Amino acid sequence: MKAVWIVTVLIAAAALMGCEQKLLSDKQPRTQYERYDRLRGRYVPPTQRGPYGEEVSALRERLGALHQ
Repeated sequence: MKAVWIVTVLIAAAALMGCEQKLLSDKQPRTQYERYDRLRGRYVPPTQRGPYGEEVSALRERLGALHQ
């Protein structure tokens, strides 16, 4: 019974600690398509500032590059 309690406490402690660092940095490409666009100078950031200063998705700009 004591061993089960210790294992439970260890698992709970590991779950509460979480990750210290991000798995992927913001500067690394997320997909092969993003890397392709960066290498050819056609990279469009995934977010932009909206009219009120909040971060909004830049879908129109990202998808518009396909039709040029």
